[in-house]
Amino acid sequence: MDGKKLIFIIILLFGFSETIFSQKLDFQFKDGDLLFQDLDCGELCTAIEKVTTGFKNAKLSHIGIVFRDINENGFVIEAIGKSVHINPIDTFLLRSSDENNNPKTMVGRLKPVYSNLIKDALKKAKELLNYPYDDEFLLNNNKYYCSELIYEIFKYANGGKDFFELKPMTFKDPATGEFFPAWIKYYENLNISIPEGEYGINPGSISLSEKIDIIEIFGKIDGM
Repeated sequence: MDGKKLIFIIILLFGFSETIFSQKLDFQFKDGDLLFQDLDCGELCTAIEKVTTGFKNAKLSHIGIVFRDINENGFVIEAIGKSVHINPIDTFLLRSSDENNNPKTMVGRLKPVYSNLIKDALKKAKELLNYPYDDEFLLNNNKYYCSELIYEIFKYANGGKDFFELKPMTFKDPATGEFFPAWIKYYENLNISIPEGEYGINPGSISLSEKIDIIEIFGKIDGM
């Protein structure tokens, strides 16, 4: 099934189910908004957050991009689980919440000078629907982890030139200089070496980009 057919089916299933929850936030999501999430997924999310610094020291471990259909229903394209796919905004927001049940999510919006890239970035994101999740966290393997997806679609929209910056990855605890045990076990299960020092990208670094503005924070995000 191609991306356009999948989007149509998802809109039929969920297009009218964007619940009152997101409406209660009193915020108007726009195409291309980047949703940064403090995702509580256990030891791996904790390890990611310990080696990255996000906006105002936020501990961020996930990211997706918003698009709206012709009826202004909101969705998020994200790489999570087993593949790149679409979820209603509420599914994203309700995935991780603080003690007051507010979503641990912040919204980044491209500065106006770059807004012309959004249309092509979303086009590319839709073309990548159903591609597998990149559990190896490596570039150029036809698989995508959450921030790699955002990196690639904006690179495409920017004429093949980097828009967000790649940096050497580390899987080591900054407090000890040793690999996090969770990563050791993780890559042993994949039967590959830990890609220490390979170039990559994470939600925290994207949140610090001078090319976006953080315009909304919904809940209490760890680290802030």
